[in-house]
Amino acid sequence: MEMKFRFLGGADAIGRMGMTMEGSDGKMSLFEYGMAPTKPPEYPLEAPRINHVFLTHSHLDHCGMVPRVCGRDNCELFTTPLTAEVGEIMMNDSLKIAKSENNPLPYTKGDIDRTMKNVVPLTFGDTIELNKLDIPLHSAGHIPGAAMFEIIGDTSTVYSGDIHTINTKLVGPARPVDCENLFVEGTYGGRIHPPRKETEDAFLDKVAEVTDRGGRVLIPCFATGRTQEMMMMLRNTGYDMWVDGMGRSISRLYMNYPEYLLDYKKFKAAKRVFQEVRNPNMRSLSAKGEVIVTTGGMLDGGPVLGYLRELGKNPKNAVLLVGYQADDTNGRMLMDSGSVMMDGEPIKIECEVQKYEFSAHADHEQILDFVRECDPKNVIFMHSDTRELFESELKGDYNVMLPKLGEEFSLDV
Repeated sequence: MEMKFRFLGGADAIGRMGMTMEGSDGKMSLFEYGMAPTKPPEYPLEAPRINHVFLTHSHLDHCGMVPRVCGRDNCELFTTPLTAEVGEIMMNDSLKIAKSENNPLPYTKGDIDRTMKNVVPLTFGDTIELNKLDIPLHSAGHIPGAAMFEIIGDTSTVYSGDIHTINTKLVGPARPVDCENLFVEGTYGGRIHPPRKETEDAFLDKVAEVTDRGGRVLIPCFATGRTQEMMMMLRNTGYDMWVDGMGRSISRLYMNYPEYLLDYKKFKAAKRVFQEVRNPNMRSLSAKGEVIVTTGGMLDGGPVLGYLRELGKNPKNAVLLVGYQADDTNGRMLMDSGSVMMDGEPIKIECEVQKYEFSAHADHEQILDFVRECDPKNVIFMHSDTRELFESELKGDYNVMLPKLGEEFSLDV
């Protein structure tokens, strides 16, 4: 059967994901609906009336605008229960930030509540039967609870969301799925990750070096996935360690879903050795710790700025950046100029700053390997500003498609 597809966001850019799938009966499904948490936020194109929403995972660039559709259209939301619970935290936080920054509100608290009431919780291996289609869920790696959706009609189509194809401390890899059509992310097109073990060793060596010289280590982290990855990596080091910010709440949720973790016992052990900052008054204690893992990951908000104001004055201390730093963020500014903006003023940071590559995405070669092992007829690249690099390597063996934002195209499904 023929289906019409259209990207509302995230086609030739990273973030703001959203894609519609329309059948001949006029039924409209939406795969993800995210935002770019820039200042001000950037949103995907407005979605038409939607019957069903599929959400791969709980990062804001994939889930951040889902309440606008589910709240408006009262439609079912298919996702894993862990993604739904973490997503609810992220959606409420986005609404809070929009209010605090006096931005137009993209949706209401009521929209979030209606979204959560319409969640249909599914896990890996489950299959949805919908409009003459069977839609199984597969693990995407990436972060706990992240899913790929396979759409089985006359042929098979896979929508990957964000994927990683190696073991991390938190999750196992995405596995290839034989299919006719493959929608695959290309976030790291043209880039190769350094070997994970080398990065981990270098990171732990730097933590030891800083603490040995009497310094403190500040690790700004994304709340979802990266905070917990760092906790797992540091669990056996024996330092005086603290965790602060939204990552604490996400970690508690992860404890409720051991089936989505690579090693639940090790994660439980990691959580036990980190002291939690439960209120602002505890930050005078945590700031004296040897290692502080805290949100936010790009230094634009969250408890990290308070720590940075205090710890950034001492050259013995170090800020270890372990996540992507987008343009026009404090994290990027710190990397480029050694300063950050606080209260509207640039503040020079005197402590050491290092960046480590702990991406939860597959790199260029890993994506190519994944495509070849899925062996589709058509491969559609998304979530990438370097998609053309994949086309040049694959076009002799596959029909590579690079649809533009808002452009409608058809596939047999």
